Amino acid sequence: MDDELFECTVLHEDVVNEVKKKIPEDGLIYDLAEFFKVFADSTRMKIIYALMENELCVCDIANIVQTTQSAISHQLRLLKQAKLVKFRKEGKVVYYSLDDDHISQIVKKGREHIEEL
Repeated sequence: MDDELFECTVLHEDVVNEVKKKIPEDGLIYDLAEFFKVFADSTRMKIIYALMENELCVCDIANIVQTTQSAISHQLRLLKQAKLVKFRKEGKVVYYSLDDDHISQIVKKGREHIEEL
């Protein structure tokens, strides 16, 4: 960026330079922003909370979230694309679960932050 874009001068140039070195590249920042966008939907959050408790099929999730199987399938597709949920088949039934423990940790930390506000 061109220094002319800023209205102020840098008072602590050494600190600014150190911080700039530690900020991830734009590609990683973009990926992180996309990752967190997935959490920005209340239906998806309900699904995640349900899957934090147990592995579930679409019918069970629809019943818990109180919406249609079609709506749940759509949301699960988004969650799978974001690598937040995984699935396994048992006969004709597909069971969904969280992809790994990081997902529940992220949700728990977010909830802790909200509850302390």
